[in-house]
Amino acid sequence: MNLAILSTAPNCYSTRRFKQAAEERGHDVDVLNTLRFAIELEQGEPDLFYKAKHVKDYDAILPRIGASRTFFGTALVRQFEQMDVYTPNTSNGITNSRDKLRSLQILSRHDVGMPHTTFVRHSADILPAIDRLGGAPVIIKILEGTQGVGVILAESTKVAEAIIETLHSAEQNVLLQKFVSESKGRDIRAFVIGDAVVAAMRRVAQGDEFRSNVHRGGKAERIELDPKFAETAVRAAQIMGLRVAGVDMLEGKDGPQIMEVNSSPGLEGIEGATELDVAGAVIDYMSNQVNFPEIDIRQRLTVSKGFGVAELTVQTGTGMVGKTIAESGLRDLDIAVLNLHRGTTIVSNPKGSRELEAGDRLLCYGRLESMRGLISERKRRRRKVTADALDPQLLKDLAEGGTGG
Repeated sequence: MNLAILSTAPNCYSTRRFKQAAEERGHDVDVLNTLRFAIELEQGEPDLFYKAKHVKDYDAILPRIGASRTFFGTALVRQFEQMDVYTPNTSNGITNSRDKLRSLQILSRHDVGMPHTTFVRHSADILPAIDRLGGAPVIIKILEGTQGVGVILAESTKVAEAIIETLHSAEQNVLLQKFVSESKGRDIRAFVIGDAVVAAMRRVAQGDEFRSNVHRGGKAERIELDPKFAETAVRAAQIMGLRVAGVDMLEGKDGPQIMEVNSSPGLEGIEGATELDVAGAVIDYMSNQVNFPEIDIRQRLTVSKGFGVAELTVQTGTGMVGKTIAESGLRDLDIAVLNLHRGTTIVSNPKGSRELEAGDRLLCYGRLESMRGLISERKRRRRKVTADALDPQLLKDLAEGGTGG
């Protein structure tokens, strides 16, 4: 395999370990400075130059895109994708995970645990937002922060309000997050490759520090990850569109709570704590994928006029409940089922003999007109009702045992 590692820090631990692991396995590997590329665009000929010379043919790239290089770095990865060079982490995946707000927005529509989070911009909205989180203490996070920088624990509502107003005045975008008290000073980093967690460690903050990042003095220890945590980590990485990721989770009373999905996870902490060859596992995975890479289905499907991807929900009264996929009539309508979602379970490429149940969600590819006729009317979101949103007279009537008219 001809491999290019995209990095502006060739001497950092992670880059050196990836290069070493690739060379030990007999691969040709180059470490290329992300910022020395030129992206060349012509009709039908996406191309790249490196230090003013044509880029040689690579089978795969391993992006190590720093937070400050996200825009150009993702543009570069996107260009390699257009040239059919394999990457475990796509440009979309890196973009999704790099923005804390964007990543949580994407995760929030899926059945994965995450701390209650809110995002506001007006000073009048700060106190109501803190109340919705359950009050102080709360965590305040700067969207662009990394390695624990820009993460603040506000012990009181007044302190939180003052900090947020100060950050807003400095044109900083911040998230407010519920403080998961049972996990104070501890978190879990799961290293995901493909569809499995290959290494996991627990990080524990030292002294009065509540941030457990190794860069901030946190101590790391190897752990055997609970299956629920492993499943959550893999799902979060896949939702983001990443095949190599570091998934950070809190140990909440209700199970794993996703904090962040990192598209360029460091190796020094996880390899030091687990004594596992994580770099080698990444290289082996990439080598196995090179000859059969994934494609961006959205780009490919746009060339087929009248066909596309849609999600259908199996509902009572549609005649599909209790029937198998083969009996459902979908194939007769030029509709193929790619995935079946049932609760938290995902079945890829389900067999025709699988029986459908009410509430199943089917990810389908087929004729758009046929699928449009099967999509039910969009349901209105159920909103949480708080006491201050109810009519005072109605509350009085209910308290007195009446019906409120």
